[in-house]
Parts: sequence; structure tokens; C-alpha cells
Amino acid sequence: MEYSFSDRVSNLKPSAIREIFKYAADPEVVSLSAGNPSPDAFPAKEIAEISARVLSKNPISVLQYSVSEGYAPLRQTISEYMQKEHSTGKDFDEVLITTGAQQIMDLCSKALVNEGDVVICEAPSFIGSLNTFRSYNARLVGVEVEPDGMSIEGLENALKANPNAKLIYTIPNFQNPSGVTMSHEKRKKVYELAKKYGVLILEDNPYGDLRYSGESVGNIKSLDEDGIVIYAGSFSKVISPGMRVAYCICPKPIFQKLVVCKQGNDVHTNIWSQYVCNEFITKYDFNAHLARLRELYSKKAAYCMSLLDEYCAPAITYNKIDGGLFIWCELTESISMPEFCKRAIENKVCVVPGNAFLTDENEKCQSFRINFSTPTDEQLEKGIKILGRLANNYKK
Repeated sequence: MEYSFSDRVSNLKPSAIREIFKYAADPEVVSLSAGNPSPDAFPAKEIAEISARVLSKNPISVLQYSVSEGYAPLRQTISEYMQKEHSTGKDFDEVLITTGAQQIMDLCSKALVNEGDVVICEAPSFIGSLNTFRSYNARLVGVEVEPDGMSIEGLENALKANPNAKLIYTIPNFQNPSGVTMSHEKRKKVYELAKKYGVLILEDNPYGDLRYSGESVGNIKSLDEDGIVIYAGSFSKVISPGMRVAYCICPKPIFQKLVVCKQGNDVHTNIWSQYVCNEFITKYDFNAHLARLRELYSKKAAYCMSLLDEYCAPAITYNKIDGGLFIWCELTESISMPEFCKRAIENKVCVVPGNAFLTDENEKCQSFRINFSTPTDEQLEKGIKILGRLANNYKK
């Protein structure tokens, strides 16, 4: 039988990262391609304690259906925490609990973007979000990421050229994949441009709590006095990605539409996971847990960058980072990036080719992304040594 697929998905390709995972499953392969938290990052003991208590004392509360908006105590906890710690959320906002931050991109696309509408994205940007926008037949327009964030000139040019733009999608903190953090000045200018041209900002911030050097920069949402910023936060990188708990802070009219869309999607997010997250934040020392994560990732990032300096220069350069889980590496012009990534796999090392993160995957790219949070120190050294040898001996 011949199968006819919808226009929305007929041109979609599998995630390059997920495809690379097939190679990474080989135990002999050093995977620098994942975006997983370190195995040492999970509060497994605390999660077990919380789960045991609720399942012994009030199991039905986490086993029964729940409301689509999310577990009410967790919504309140997030609202208070974000206002206290990040000055984020106004009286006109509501908090929606979602099944991972990826669902926020999907719900926003479904509720706000018509076929053919433009979504302005950083170039490069997170492949999962790009594919979600593509699945709704949005037209993606990329704006160059500079060392201090999205190009403001490029953004305004994109807004002028695309009056049907609906969203500006940005990852302002330790951007995936570039590792870049947007400056406070640029955040203000992005907000001003969005207001000027009547476009919503979708601010994706899964890594903001993982800053281990430099000064923190306030969220774009903290500037929002006009109800034009949708904020996506997540517990995937700070508690557990497998629990799939994230949250959206957005103006009430948008919140109401997202709830309706979620009802047709998965009814509600796993209530046990929501309960565990709320108990962990309110009954344990959440800030101490975040401090431990920052220390863990600070050491791993510093070690990874020292390895890149030792083994990969001059053929490979990279952006130094102050937080997050990724390092964006660039090859000299004499090296073919696709060929290099292919050779790396042949030599049992997986990285993600940079073109996978572009709005136009056919555009020439000299970069690739590596992740340092998941591999052991021994795996990092082995993998980066191989990458350096391949790059510096490429002509041979």
C-alpha cells in the first residue's frame, strides 16, 4: 500500500541528533552528541523518598487523572519562585505545566502560527524547536547569533522583510547549540523590536540556572510590561529530563488557548512527576541542589575546554562558555565539516554537525556541537584526542 502523509509532515526529516544516537548506542563509541544531564546530577535519593511517601500515604492523588493546567501547588510554587528569584511574571500572566519544554513549542505553534507564517529564529538554534515549527508549515527565517546574542540589525531586517512574522524564538542563556548568552542590552532591544513590530517573543530558557561563571542576566520576560513574551522553563536539566516537567509563563489569553490545545494533546502532564518536583523544590534545599549542579558542570566544562586547547588547536576553535551543557566548535575552512563528522563516527566519536541547527540545513557550515555533561572524564579525553588528531591531520 502507498501511504499518503499530511503536508505538515511529508517534508520533515528525523532529528539528526536522534539519528546519531543510533551510533552512540555502540559501547565502543564516545558520544559527545547528547544533551543529557550528567549521571551525577540526579537527586535520585530525594525522588525515591518523595515517591515512597506519597505512594504509601496518598497514592490516588498521583495516580488519578488531574487538571490540564497543572498541579495547583506546583503552579503556585513556580509563580512565587520565578517572581522572587528572577522578577518574572506579572499579574496578567498564568503558569501552565507542560510535558517537557518541547510541548510549549508545539502548543504555541498550534495556537499562534498559521501555515506560511514566519517564525524568526536564531541561526543556529535548537533542532527540536525548529522541527516543531516546520511541522506546522511555518516558514523559518534565521538571524545570525553573534558573540553577545542574536544580531539586532539582522532581527530588524527580518521583521521588516516579513510582516507576517508571528514569533521571535530565542534561547538567550547558554544557547543551544552555540553556548552564547545574550547581553542585557540586546535583550532590551529584542523586546523593543518585538513591541514595535507587533510580534510575540518565545523565550526558551532550559539552561538559565546552570551559570557557573560571570554575572547573571535577567530574563526577557522580566522586561515584559506589554504581554508580548511567552516564557518556557524546564526541570529537565535541573531535576530530571525523564520526568518531563516544564512550565510556560504567558499572558492569560494565550494561556487559555494553550490549555485547550493541551487538552487535545495529552490531557495533562504526569501528575506524579509534578508532585515530586513541587515537593523537591519546597521541602528540600533546591538552591543548594542548583549550586551543586553548577559546581559539577563548571569542572566538566573547564576540563573539556582544556582538552580542546591541548589537542585540537589550531584546526578547531570554540566559543568559551559561562554555563550550560554545550560547546560550539568551528573547523578551519580547509576542512569539510560533513566529511569531518563522518570520519569522527568512523573513528568511534559522535558529534552533531552544525547544519542540523540551521533554519536552512543546506547552508554551508563549518561548525559542530559537542556535549560535555554526559561523558566521563576518560571518555572526554579519548574523544577529544581523536577529534584533534582528525582535524589537524585532515589534509593527510
